[in-house]
Amino acid sequence: MFENLEGFYPIIAVVVIIVILLLVGYVKAPPDQAYIISGLRRRSRILIGRAGIKVPFFERLDRLYLGQMTVDIKTEQSVPTNDFINVNVDAVAKVRIAPTTEGIQLAAKNFLNKHAEQITCDLQDSLQGNMREIIGTLSLKEINTDRDSFSDQVMLKASRDMDKLGIEILSCNIQNVTDENGLIRDLGADNTSLIKKNAAIAKAQADRDVAIAQAEADKAANDARVLADTEIAQKNNELAIRQSELKISADTKKAEADAAYEIQKQEQQKSIETATVNAQIAKTERDAELKKQEVEVARKKLDAEIRAQADAERYRQEQEAQADLFRRQKDAEALRYEQEQAAEAQKKAAEAAKYAKEQEAAGIAAVGRAEAEAIQAKALAEAEGIDRKAEAMKKYGEAAMIEMIMNALPEIAKNVAEPLSKVDKITMYGEGNSAKLLTDIINGTTQITEGLTAGMGVDIKSLLAGAIGGKIASASKKEPPRDGEEAKNDAE
Repeated sequence: MFENLEGFYPIIAVVVIIVILLLVGYVKAPPDQAYIISGLRRRSRILIGRAGIKVPFFERLDRLYLGQMTVDIKTEQSVPTNDFINVNVDAVAKVRIAPTTEGIQLAAKNFLNKHAEQITCDLQDSLQGNMREIIGTLSLKEINTDRDSFSDQVMLKASRDMDKLGIEILSCNIQNVTDENGLIRDLGADNTSLIKKNAAIAKAQADRDVAIAQAEADKAANDARVLADTEIAQKNNELAIRQSELKISADTKKAEADAAYEIQKQEQQKSIETATVNAQIAKTERDAELKKQEVEVARKKLDAEIRAQADAERYRQEQEAQADLFRRQKDAEALRYEQEQAAEAQKKAAEAAKYAKEQEAAGIAAVGRAEAEAIQAKALAEAEGIDRKAEAMKKYGEAAMIEMIMNALPEIAKNVAEPLSKVDKITMYGEGNSAKLLTDIINGTTQITEGLTAGMGVDIKSLLAGAIGGKIASASKKEPPRDGEEAKNDAE
């Protein structure tokens, strides 16, 4: 594989050398300079603002400045004008190398590789000579009064020589013109005197015209013033007569207006007094109505406050009674549950003892059936006694619960009615006031018992009814029936 590459080594070396030469010969001209590459070709290559390749060792690179240049043109010695007056002129010219191929080639023959200062120094002598030639063809007055024409002639004259050098004149401005004898200043003084003379004559003529016009104006003004005074006197007489007539008419109208005003004033005063009395009566009625409404509002507010306090206190007492009753009920349920558990335990113990006795009786059958039967009968009796005791315990639990409820009912009724006892005064509307109050207390107590029935699942009404019915039945069994009079006395 490497043996095949040996034939390409010379080619690669040549390519590398060419690339190196190209990199070394790469040039790029700025916009204000012209790069001139010469050597291999008959005509030089010109690069302005672009890049190119210069073959090393075979081509050379030269630079030519293309920017704008300023040339000071001053006459070092006085130059006589067309009218033989020596003058000194200062001017400034803006030049550059012509941006054409021909202009660059001409400039390259004279200004190649030179800086802008060197080029302006080379051009200064030629431009000064051109300006001196133009000064000799013009008069002093023409140079001073028409400097634009003077600079144009200098540019035109100099352009012919500059074209041969590849230079383009952009502008030429005359800065200053002086002479040795001060003739320019004297010409200015002469002109100044002439201007002052003309101004004085014009002023005198103007003053004369003003005086004539002023006299005519005064005469016209006097005539107008006399005429105006006459007309003013006539108008014043007419005004006095008219003022007298108007005063008579005004006095009559004023008298009538005063009389009408007094009448109108009395009518208005009467209307005001009537309106004032009506307003006072209406205010008194509104005050009375307002007082009545305030009393009614105060009464309703007081009733609402008393009722709200009574309701709040009753609600608090009801909540406390319900809480106390709930606690008592829970205590009764706990006691009943304990008693039921104890009775259940005794019952199971009795059953166990009974079973043990039965086993024991079966085991000692050899001793004697009579003794076994006696023992069995005793055990059965004991078991039945335990059962009766357990039943009694259950009944005792219900009796305890009934007793607790009966003891709690007066307390509940007391708590329901207690908020009303703290109220100083209650105003009740409608019929059946006292009966309604008692009914509210009973309904409150009933709502509490019904709430306990719904919450605990124990029908208190049925429980109480059963207990009372049982007592009545037992009492009827113990006591013999009596006649109607005795029953009536007992009822009383």
